[in-house]
Amino acid sequence: MTRTLLILLAACALVAPTGAQNTFKTDEEGFIRNWLVLAPIAITGQSGADEIHHDFLDGEAAIRPKTGQEVTVGDRKLTWKAHQTFDYAIDFRQSFDPMGGEYVAGYAAAYVISDAAMDVTLALGTNDQGKAWLNGKEVFTFEEARVIDKDSDRVPVSLVQGQNVLILKVVNEVNSWQGCARFLRDRTPITNLKVSLTPQ
Repeated sequence: MTRTLLILLAACALVAPTGAQNTFKTDEEGFIRNWLVLAPIAITGQSGADEIHHDFLDGEAAIRPKTGQEVTVGDRKLTWKAHQTFDYAIDFRQSFDPMGGEYVAGYAAAYVISDAAMDVTLALGTNDQGKAWLNGKEVFTFEEARVIDKDSDRVPVSLVQGQNVLILKVVNEVNSWQGCARFLRDRTPITNLKVSLTPQ
C-alpha cells in the first residue's frame, strides 16, 4: 500500500511541471505575453485590406492549435510555435521573419482561462490590419494600415468560465508588424486571468 502510494506521488511529481509550464499569467497590465504563433504567411498582392479577409487556414475561426502542430499554407509547411513576447505586443517581424516581414500575415492563439463567466472588453492593437475571434466568433476587424498602440480598439465580449479561445490575425504591408491584446473590466485591466498554450 505504501509502495503504491509512493509510486503515485512520484508520477504526479513528474507530470506536474509539464502542466505548470503550459499555464502563464498575464502581465501587470493584463496583456497576454504567451501565445502560439504561426508566421510568416505570404499574402497575394500588396493590399492588407483585402488580405485580412483571406482565410489562409481554411477554417481560421475554429482552429485549436497545439505547440509543434504543422500546417500547410499554400505550398509551404509552417509550424505553430510557443512564443513569449519581449514587451506587451507580439513583434512578428523581429521574432519570425527578421529578414522580411513585409506583405505577410500571421496568426496568434491563446487559451485564456477565467474563473467565472463575465462580460468584459477585449482591447486590441495591430500593425497593420487585424482580425480577432473569441470562442469561434469573429469579434473584431480592422482594415487600415497603422502603427500599433495599446487599446486602439475596444470590443465588448463575454468570457465563459474555464477556457476561452482567442485567435488574432495580423497582416503587415510594410515596416513594423505587431499585435497585442488584453481584457478590461470597467476600463481596468484584468490581471488574474491565466493563459494556456494547450487546448482542452
